[in-house]
Amino acid sequence: QVQLVESGGGLVQSGGSLRLSCTASVTNFRVLRMEWYRQSPGKQRELVASIGQTGRRKNYAEFAQGRFTISRDNSKNAVDLQLNSLTPEDTAVYYCAAKIRDIGPPNLWGQGTQVTVSS
Repeated sequence: QVQLVESGGGLVQSGGSLRLSCTASVTNFRVLRMEWYRQSPGKQRELVASIGQTGRRKNYAEFAQGRFTISRDNSKNAVDLQLNSLTPEDTAVYYCAAKIRDIGPPNLWGQGTQVTVSS
């Protein structure tokens, strides 16, 4: 079954860190562009970061610049998102997503992992 499974969410105090992981059950992981999104209550889902197939190309939302780091390990079919200097505004469900093409919406979504930052 083709799926993405996230882990690593939880409750952390403001200023703290978390590392989110996403494992893909696919046979062609290395050809996929991988992305992390997040959605807070009452808000639209927004792109947090994306990473190209080889891991060299990375893009971040403005709010993630300098605080979050996306990485991937093609040998493990995994993509991670390191979250540092967290604030309560980062509280959201974080989703892993995979894209076959660099443009257009994701083709596959994970179930999401909750990140809660207390003040």
